[in-house]
Amino acid sequence: MWDKVIFVCKSGTCRAPMAAALLQECSLKREIEIRARGLVVLFPEPLNQKVNAILISNGINMEGYMSEQLVAEDVDEHTLVLVMEEKLLPQAAAILGEERMPQVHVLSALVGEELEIMDPYGAPLPSYGLCFESLSKTVKKLAGWLNEQEETVHE
Repeated sequence: MWDKVIFVCKSGTCRAPMAAALLQECSLKREIEIRARGLVVLFPEPLNQKVNAILISNGINMEGYMSEQLVAEDVDEHTLVLVMEEKLLPQAAAILGEERMPQVHVLSALVGEELEIMDPYGAPLPSYGLCFESLSKTVKKLAGWLNEQEETVHE
């Protein structure tokens, strides 16, 4: 059973923190630690300004958020790691090691979505809004999946 979910994007300032904030808003059957990490974080950075604007406009406050590098120590056998797109899997493998890769999934694929979560970095604000909407739908499916996993364990 998953005790921790880590969302991973390239810099840890855009999609991963948005997904983490959205999952924290969901109703889960048990408490799960929810984190966001980046694959390339040379130094901690605040949330992308456009992401912050989209989150605030949707009633979500992530004041004080700073990006963090994904490290192998973040992950144990009860950690689910969710990358935003398939092309990030090799970087995750390089950081976590092949033995942890069965716990690493592309978020959209795990919940049965065909399209990956697009990276809006550098795009106009409406693209960040579209990313938020896409993530919102996908994370709600993830919450349902996590709750189903919980029910399966207790049957």
